[in-house]
Amino acid sequence: MRLVGDIGGTNARFAIAEPGKYPYDVRKLPAAQYPGLVEAAQDYLSGAPMVEEAVLAVAGPVLGDEVRFSNSAWRFSIDDVRQRLGLRKLVVINDLVAQGLSFDVLRPDEIGAVKSGTRDPSQPALVIGPGTGLGVAFLLNHAGTIVGVPSEAGHATFAPIDRVQAEILSRLQRQYPHVSTERLLSGAGLLAIATTLAEISGQIIDVHDPRDVSARAAAGQCPTCREAIRIFSSILGSTAGSLALTLLAGGGVVVTGGLCRGLRPLWDVAALTEAFIEKGRFRSYLDGIPIDQILRPHAGLLGAAGYVERSRSV
Repeated sequence: MRLVGDIGGTNARFAIAEPGKYPYDVRKLPAAQYPGLVEAAQDYLSGAPMVEEAVLAVAGPVLGDEVRFSNSAWRFSIDDVRQRLGLRKLVVINDLVAQGLSFDVLRPDEIGAVKSGTRDPSQPALVIGPGTGLGVAFLLNHAGTIVGVPSEAGHATFAPIDRVQAEILSRLQRQYPHVSTERLLSGAGLLAIATTLAEISGQIIDVHDPRDVSARAAAGQCPTCREAIRIFSSILGSTAGSLALTLLAGGGVVVTGGLCRGLRPLWDVAALTEAFIEKGRFRSYLDGIPIDQILRPHAGLLGAAGYVERSRSV
């Protein structure tokens, strides 16, 4: 019996995991309500069974004992958290790795097709998850066992693919010394796209949250918001296509996270697909790669629950 967690920039999700079972007693705690990870975990554990081990998936690089979140003020020492929570063993992994490791054990109804293609399980796969920030990881087949490889590709420089995206980039460069991909491909990025489009056309739109953008687009109240979602879809496709070429991800692309689950009824699949495959001489290669979406909430908890068993088999 283990504590498992999926700790993002906005929410901390916890559950209890046992071998052979789906994680249960899931709770989502707003990170802003706690000074740090330990306090959030202690709150969850106050009503949970006694555990001696934990696997926590975090939204940020795990480069040593000291862990800092990319889009949160939280930071912690792995050993300090282990001691303060009274754990015998604590494993900390990247959250997109955990999301990706859940894919093979999801039910068919927990996966949604975005683009058709042929998945080669012997080849690397790409996992991409816009959310509070932009998470990216790769899955490699190591002698029949899937191993997750984290990355910080979300912080690579944004590359526009048309004049409108170039103009959005130009305006964002006035605000930020470095415009990373996650400045546009995230919840805050969707809001930035919408407000910048309005600025370009000399309009004022009443949106203050990414949910405002999707709500106004869904209601047909705001052509600018609808266009923002089309551009967001295109940027997601283009970014995924470039990353799929980086490691020749013939194992497919997996889109994950609550932001894209919420946008699924609204996003422009045609724009996403065209931007994904439009890579010049490698168009035909990318055209054969499938894109799927994880529809199950809290899939990172499922991946974290199976991480230790996968690691032991390598």
